[in-house]
Amino acid sequence: MRQRRVVIVVYPGAQTLDVSGPLEVFDTVNRLMAEGASAYGLQCVSPDAPSVATSAGLVVQADPLEAAEGEIDTLLVPGGPGVKEALTDTSFVTWIKRAAARSRRVASVCGGAFLLAEAGLLDGRRATTHWAFGEQMARRYPEVTVDPEPIYIRDGPYITSAGVSTGIDMALALVDDDLGAARALEVAKYLVLYFKRPGAQTQFSMVLDTQLTDREPIRGVQDWIQENLHRTLPVSELAQRASMSPRHFARVFGQTVGMTPGQYVRRLRIARARQLLEATDLSVRQIASRCGFTAIETFLRAFAAVVGLTPAQYRHHFQLRTHSGLTVESAWAERRSA
Repeated sequence: MRQRRVVIVVYPGAQTLDVSGPLEVFDTVNRLMAEGASAYGLQCVSPDAPSVATSAGLVVQADPLEAAEGEIDTLLVPGGPGVKEALTDTSFVTWIKRAAARSRRVASVCGGAFLLAEAGLLDGRRATTHWAFGEQMARRYPEVTVDPEPIYIRDGPYITSAGVSTGIDMALALVDDDLGAARALEVAKYLVLYFKRPGAQTQFSMVLDTQLTDREPIRGVQDWIQENLHRTLPVSELAQRASMSPRHFARVFGQTVGMTPGQYVRRLRIARARQLLEATDLSVRQIASRCGFTAIETFLRAFAAVVGLTPAQYRHHFQLRTHSGLTVESAWAERRSA
């Protein structure tokens, strides 16, 4: 078997799991193969070789950047608190750009996407990063189409992932590409991962969490909405709970949250529906009802407008299953979506 060369770029303050997660996936592939065989040749390189401290203080032994000359199969760039300083190192950013040119594919975890964007590698492409940094990345790199929802995105030879544990999902997907689904699932099982998440799996609920405000009474209304998504929730009722007139409430809510009450409620309804589609065997009609849609047609239109798939298509791709093939118990899903 041809050995694929994986080069992981480490810099001071890189997120430990951004480095170690993908590294463990590729190394596990090698350890599960027949003695003497290996699918991946693994190398860590750094401008601060030979010893580099990650954000958690773990010291990584790395080769100097020049040791990574030649053809690279997979170049992987992690994120972490140190990325801010790394972005100011023009020689380091230039090295990433040149190394990418001799790599079959280039991957990033979390804020590593900033380094790829700084090198101009993501111009005109879709990319993701950690949900907390999506807006910042979009402002800094307007030539990049930043989508903060998926856990990872492929665009040509570039694969960007959302952050931290999603680097493991991305690495498993790369193993799937290289060696097939059976090998990727074997690695996932060995690493005690319950399932291999597809890239379009969403950070959606996390994005909504960032729109929770500390301002009362709006925060109280947001919490109440979460608990009452099965109701119709007209603006007049929400305003009454905030002790405001409907017009004043809508204005204050929009200023505080960044969207109208109706838009916010709809996004929460769709987020809840996605969770139930992923983790229960409830019918689409039952899910629509539990999420506050009085007509199934309205639910289907709203879901397709936000997600780009029908509920049935979404469930087919993303329903979570145990190793026995059974769906996760509905009671667990109800707790998860509460």
